[in-house]
Amino acid sequence: MLKWLTLFCLVTFSIIFVLFLEDKIISPGELPGLPEDCWKAAGNCEKLEKIEKFKLNVTKEQLNDLKLRIDSDLKRIVPPLKDSGFNFGFNSDYLKSLGKYWSQSYDWATQEKLINSFPQYKTRIDGLDIHFLHIIPSKSKNSKKILPLLLVHGWPGSFVEFLDIIPLLTSGNDDFAFELIIPSIPGYGFSSAPEKPGFDNIYTAKIFRNLMMRLGHKKFYCQGGDWGSLVTTYLATFFPENVLGLHTNMAGVLTTGGQIKAYVAQIPGLKYLIADKSDFLKVDGFFQSLWYLLQESGYMHIQATKPDTVGVGLSSSPLGLAAYILEKFSTWTNKSWRELQDGGLESNHPISKDKMLTNVMIYWITNSITSSMRYYKENFSSLSQEVANTPIKVPTAFADFPEELMRVSRFQMKGKFPNLVQFSTLDAGGHFAAMEVPSILAKDIIKFVTIVEKQQKVKPGKDEI
Repeated sequence: MLKWLTLFCLVTFSIIFVLFLEDKIISPGELPGLPEDCWKAAGNCEKLEKIEKFKLNVTKEQLNDLKLRIDSDLKRIVPPLKDSGFNFGFNSDYLKSLGKYWSQSYDWATQEKLINSFPQYKTRIDGLDIHFLHIIPSKSKNSKKILPLLLVHGWPGSFVEFLDIIPLLTSGNDDFAFELIIPSIPGYGFSSAPEKPGFDNIYTAKIFRNLMMRLGHKKFYCQGGDWGSLVTTYLATFFPENVLGLHTNMAGVLTTGGQIKAYVAQIPGLKYLIADKSDFLKVDGFFQSLWYLLQESGYMHIQATKPDTVGVGLSSSPLGLAAYILEKFSTWTNKSWRELQDGGLESNHPISKDKMLTNVMIYWITNSITSSMRYYKENFSSLSQEVANTPIKVPTAFADFPEELMRVSRFQMKGKFPNLVQFSTLDAGGHFAAMEVPSILAKDIIKFVTIVEKQQKVKPGKDEI
């Protein structure tokens, strides 16, 4: 009798919590202040607002050194277990093939020329040199409205993630086109790394907001996946007056209530009360997804605890770096590719081998893998439920890709995103959506902004962008 009474009480409380009490029991505290800071070790930050043009120029000496290191790595590869695919990590037989291609056939000069075809700049904010692409669409005869859009990458990605989506967004639709600002997160690629502890997503959001202001944009749209989703979410949390709309393709920030709801929905029958019908499969596969996430997140524990240790090896071995990064481009694009000897990277991948190697090259030529991994330790050390539980009032949209690492349901997002105007369940794509399915992601962004722009037209006194 006691067992059934306990179960009844648990179910009753769960229903009451989900329907009525989330906002009352779990309320946000005050957001922490963001003081002016200097991320130089010496603490000497000049107030510089100059914006300088930037151009990649990798020397022959750097490329020769890379080739010598690849050739040396190839001599020390340990054979894989028989028929192991990618189940033990990056298959070393395929790594041999990839290494030979990288050393003998991959054409960096072509990739460098492509990257340099986009306008790039650097500017200094809080002591850090911030690298960014800035693409302004040409004036069209139809005089489309030009809307500023901040695009933020993640790990193990870079600004290279967005190269294919740029022309789709700068074309826009019949009513508007996007002016794109695509920065490198500090410590990634060509943005300098913080020289003292404490730099996290929130300070990244502050710097990127200041970047947009420096470029003359008091109001702008934001989009991101992976770390980019957290950076842009925190930007909208701390600086809602600057954000016209937020679009993400990974739900990096959920309230405590949203997380609890995911477990409450596992109680038999409650999914019908909590979830939309379109989310039933995600609810049913919740624990299976957690198990998959556990299998795929060993890197996260290393990087959130001892990033500098593993960074030594990855900074010295180009094939080690490629294996570490590109293994994520396998299973994070399609989990079933774990069974393939090439991890799907050669035979099935929607991203070309050259584009994936170009992303690896950004880490190699800037020697930024260690500083990029430190970002995990900094962010896991500064988790704040006050920040997570603060609702975002700006219009938001979420693109739900079927091969994402951990998919979330609409009901989980309502606490953090009460103004969720668009939730798209898409037919194809995984974690690296901007590279895998740029047209699908671009259409979803444009669709969202169309909704927001129409809403803005009916509001009196709209501020100019």
